Amino acid sequence: MSTSVLRTRCLASHRASLPLLNPLQAHIVSNKKRSINTQPAYPGHIPLTAFQNAFLAVGSAVMSLADPYRADMVAALGETTAGPALPRLRDIMLQSPEGTRILRERPRINTSTVDMQALARLPEGTFGRMYITWLERTGVTPDSRDPVHYIDDPELAYVMQRYRECHDFYHCINNFSVNVESELAIKYFEFANLGLPLAALSALFGPLRLNQKKRQRLFSEYVPWALKCGSTARCLITVYWEKRWEQDVVEMKKELGLLDSPARWPKPKSPQPVDLQASSAENVLGSR
Repeated sequence: MSTSVLRTRCLASHRASLPLLNPLQAHIVSNKKRSINTQPAYPGHIPLTAFQNAFLAVGSAVMSLADPYRADMVAALGETTAGPALPRLRDIMLQSPEGTRILRERPRINTSTVDMQALARLPEGTFGRMYITWLERTGVTPDSRDPVHYIDDPELAYVMQRYRECHDFYHCINNFSVNVESELAIKYFEFANLGLPLAALSALFGPLRLNQKKRQRLFSEYVPWALKCGSTARCLITVYWEKRWEQDVVEMKKELGLLDSPARWPKPKSPQPVDLQASSAENVLGSR
């Protein structure tokens, strides 16, 4: 008897010895497998099927265009359209000692983890002092970031959370305010630097909200800077900002390859102290 025939008979005998499942048992097993795949992978996680993800992506896109101040919808759009961008950013972080440390320690940025009063005592010219001044000038708080819900992989969910919580640093280090044209400039910068689809969508449709004068300035000054600077600078998702509070801003920008921006601030107002108890702030294109 040949080896192949003997193997076939043994396999058939093994299959015949397996217990047959009746329809009810098969249904239970099928549901069990499905439930395993849809169990939350981290606190706040909401697992979605491919259809649900697509449906939410379309719905959140429509809602975001209708009302850009719906931060929850913009956040959902960012998560459901992230696709392969997050694994790519995670891999970039793993290629950097600083980025690897971020993934290992998973720091968070809010008023519970950052000593705002200590930053206010830092010398002028340091990144920490620049950040606290930026918060005071804009009235923004780091406590306004929505948690990630719809990304299945916990590590990739953290990459998205990290992006959200570091977004204000990109405004700060590049000296941009939080008005619409400034937000769009940073979106173009983020698309060139990070490659996130949400940044591209915001950059594509956001200019429709500007008048002709502001749109002209956006495309003649801000966008060329954003695309050039974003594409040549170090990938900012790898920067451990919290370890650089005392670093000189000029030195930091040189190290990261950041070009001076053409940013224009609105008419200056009296700076307001950072409200350490604040839980929300102005939302511009869903990023505030």
